[in-house]
Amino acid sequence: MKQTDDWQLSVKRQFTASAERVFDAFLDPSKAGRFMFATATGTMVRVEIDARVGGAYAFVDRRVGEDVEHVGEYLEITRPRRLVFTLRVEKYSKDQSVVSIEITPRGSGCELVLTQSVSKQFVEHSQRIAAGWAAILDCAAEIVGP
Repeated sequence: MKQTDDWQLSVKRQFTASAERVFDAFLDPSKAGRFMFATATGTMVRVEIDARVGGAYAFVDRRVGEDVEHVGEYLEITRPRRLVFTLRVEKYSKDQSVVSIEITPRGSGCELVLTQSVSKQFVEHSQRIAAGWAAILDCAAEIVGP
């Protein structure tokens, strides 16, 4: 999974919602399908989540007539603090990365830190990848609410 030439990319986001509500949104197909890998110009056509360690997920966003499938497996699920999963988007690469989400309660809300371990061959795309995760987390904050 993690190769010696991987690099780490992290994105941080404050939420007004509780750690439990934020965590649960990532595993709820009706909520996660509205923010995970969804694009403003695409249409989410399939969301499957088997929310258990070893379970798989699939998000398929139809973009300009093409389906972009994001798939992976859950490696760790520790409600409401930590979620770790693999991520593969075969349309763009055969590589698989690991994404970890750490959630820390902060007052009535929480702080989320998302870290993705990515092959160094994609380091030139780091700003675009970080911006994509930031947009996903911004959308998640709107969906989860206060």
